[in-house]
Amino acid sequence: MHLVIDGFECDYDQLADQEHVKRFLDVYPDAIHMTKITEPSVHIYHGPKQEDWGVSGFVIIAESHISVHTFPDRRHINVDVFSCMEFDAEKALLEIQEFFSMESARSWILDRGLEHLDPATATQVVHQERDAVRERL
Repeated sequence: MHLVIDGFECDYDQLADQEHVKRFLDVYPDAIHMTKITEPSVHIYHGPKQEDWGVSGFVIIAESHISVHTFPDRRHINVDVFSCMEFDAEKALLEIQEFFSMESARSWILDRGLEHLDPATATQVVHQERDAVRERL
């Protein structure tokens, strides 16, 4: 399961605060019952355009990872919660919106392709994908 969030009209000070982003990455895995296996890595980035600067952070969880990229001057944030374990995406979205004071957000839930972990299902998926390619040729 992969929850992708674009947040808009966020609090500038929260987006610019390296410690705020680090605190989120440090505590949020527990909030969704995931297992943090590294300390968060958080960095300030300055892009070629002055308004492209922001804070980017990442934490590896046993189930995959959580990442954050902020753009304070644009009051925008991107958050990814990527997990091989199911979690309550609606609740996660609301909690993340609150943590970063987002006035609005767009979100998507993407499937991870876990069917490939089961050999019987994986074989079926591979055959379906091959058939689809043949049909396009």
